[in-house]
Amino acid sequence: MTPARTFAQALADDVLVLDGGLSNQLEAQGCDLSDALWSARLLADAPEQIEAAHAAYVRAGAQVLITGSYQATYDGFARRGLGRDEAATLLTRSVTLARAAALHAGQGPAGREGAEGPQGPEGPEGPEGPQGGEGTGEGGVGEGEGPPGRGTRRKVWVAASVGPYGAMLADGSEYRGRYGLSVRELVAFHRPRVETLAAAGPDVLALETVPDADEAEALLRAVEGCGVPVWLSYTVAGGRTRAGQGLAEAFAVAAGNEQVVAVGVNCCEPAEAADAVAAAVAATGLPAVVYPNSGERWDAGARGWRGAPAYGPAAAPRFAAAWTSAGARLVGGCCRVGPDTIAALAERTPGPGHPGGPARPTGPTGPAAPLG
Repeated sequence: MTPARTFAQALADDVLVLDGGLSNQLEAQGCDLSDALWSARLLADAPEQIEAAHAAYVRAGAQVLITGSYQATYDGFARRGLGRDEAATLLTRSVTLARAAALHAGQGPAGREGAEGPQGPEGPEGPEGPQGGEGTGEGGVGEGEGPPGRGTRRKVWVAASVGPYGAMLADGSEYRGRYGLSVRELVAFHRPRVETLAAAGPDVLALETVPDADEAEALLRAVEGCGVPVWLSYTVAGGRTRAGQGLAEAFAVAAGNEQVVAVGVNCCEPAEAADAVAAAVAATGLPAVVYPNSGERWDAGARGWRGAPAYGPAAAPRFAAAWTSAGARLVGGCCRVGPDTIAALAERTPGPGHPGGPARPTGPTGPAAPLG
């Protein structure tokens, strides 16, 4: 029997397709996400809806599912009157639901190759709230022959989402950073959730929508010793973190950390992603992860999205080609990116063994190697 690949080994072999926005798919399914807990509320009230949203992305061809735990924290649940045991159950459930989606979609549980599953995207992209970061879910590159998501046997990986401190506040702070907390205080906030999510058995932790290099440092300290590899993904604007740090400085926080298997950006303008990917690879020598928003803009006053999407099914292959050429090995979407766009990525994103596939990223530390 062939030994199972680790997640890091999969990145060394293939470009993996992430899912898209979990929240927009949930709203397309008719869910109300106006609560301060956002989609995390559904872990308690309608878990079947989260599983269905994950399954839609698996059918679209995603190879990595990001769990519904972006805004799920012990502190946030406590504000709603939930005890610690109840909160731990919901955090664990976020991983369980993603695993179940892989199984029920006919792909087999993550960690094993499964049978062929249903094909094609499910449903249109729907409206989404102002918070980002909870975008991706399970999906990935085919383990068998032929295009991913089209009758191939493939493994679906589970990434447990660890959102920033500001996501718990539900006031847009994840797009500013600079919370007035020390690194030590941020470690204390993140560590309990990390321990619970890691114990649930995901393939990787997604430290995502991080606005500030200081919080990135705290997150990397919080995951030490948890036994699960991680990726680190900033939200950026104007070529800097949301807190204003330069990208070379911000990505350098992860350099030399053997627990980190990828670095990059999410919940940002698609036009900014290629330069950020190049900066991530140059600073760390690691593979890059990239999953930007659609390009529409959130109008906080009107509480709605404005403008036309720049990153949709037609444009997705062009964007993905630029990102993989710059060193991206995990490619997907965040806010307002739905199953149709992920299906376009799955159809057209080549692995390194295919014509046009990307070379392995290199940087100051040399070629990226499997770390997990």
